[in-house]
Amino acid sequence: MLAEAESLLREGRGRAEDALPVALRALRRAAGRDDAATTTLPALGLVAEIYLELGDATAAREYFLQAVSLDPEGRVPETLGGGAEKFLWLAQLSEEGGQDSVEWFERGAAVLRREIGALGEGEGEGGEEKRKKLAGALCGMVEVYMTDLSWEPSAEAKCESLISEALLVAPRCAEPLQTLASVRISQTRIPEARKALGDSMGIWRDLEPEDAAVPDFPTRISLARLLMEVEMEEEALGVVERLVQEDDGSVEAWYLGGWCLYLLGMKQRKKHDERNGAAEGDAMEDANGCDEDEEDLLTQTMVSSREWLRQSLKLYELVEYEDERLKDHAMELVEELDAIIGERGEDEVDEGEEEWNGFGEESEKEQEDEEMDEG
Repeated sequence: MLAEAESLLREGRGRAEDALPVALRALRRAAGRDDAATTTLPALGLVAEIYLELGDATAAREYFLQAVSLDPEGRVPETLGGGAEKFLWLAQLSEEGGQDSVEWFERGAAVLRREIGALGEGEGEGGEEKRKKLAGALCGMVEVYMTDLSWEPSAEAKCESLISEALLVAPRCAEPLQTLASVRISQTRIPEARKALGDSMGIWRDLEPEDAAVPDFPTRISLARLLMEVEMEEEALGVVERLVQEDDGSVEAWYLGGWCLYLLGMKQRKKHDERNGAAEGDAMEDANGCDEDEEDLLTQTMVSSREWLRQSLKLYELVEYEDERLKDHAMELVEELDAIIGERGEDEVDEGEEEWNGFGEESEKEQEDEEMDEG
């Protein structure tokens, strides 16, 4: 019965509601058995996971807490529903946040350290996954110290200690480097932040989307924001284009792509204005030679930006997204772009827009194939 519920959940969106009653029945059956602790834990974890999928964090938290009462130190094997996972979820679902979140993260991290130590040398893929989870828990604590507990005198020192351990325990994982960049940005050490972001992307940039080393979707959304914060807009655009190819229904990905293109356009506009100002006098003729190309590129960028932002607003209404600040900012940017470029350039930059959207290369290849077929 538990396997049936898990199968329904893994089928994808819309099946979580079907999986819930099956999982609850399995939980009731397990609770009546003599070995209730080990048989109930997997059911509790699955019910909590289903509630998370349904968006009910409060119910999920209650079931994770029940799991903790049966396995308070995480000594039940992960294969039997024990281990660190429940502690890590409770850290993220904490109603109090702050120190309460840190304490849950620490309990999960302690379990993972113990399990990694027990594996010894030649730990294999299982050990690699545990190291990645431990690094994630450590990075989670860093985020808490940078936000809820930033007022603590020892917050910065805690961040440095935690991020050092994360980098040591999972050197081939992108998340610690990305978290390091976030810390360095908060310290206004921007060159170091840029290097950390570049190193983080270097781990997974050339890998296939399904590769385990590729960070999850939300982590890469955060990455795009960090890249934009340190003025690495071209790198951010590359990240967002890949996200849209993986999920073209993401409001935030389209919004960030539009905002990123807007920032690139503003840089191009500033450079264009500065060049025109310097072009007065004898240099005027040379400057005019590149004016037309610069104008085309600027229009191309801004039209693409507006299209990305408009798409994000369409999706916002379609999926009833709830981030009002995102909507307001996207609308503000669209209004500003309308004032700059009006409705001009829509038909003129179709090819350029495809390139900005990351699909230009594929379209050109398809066109070449069609020409060969005709030949």
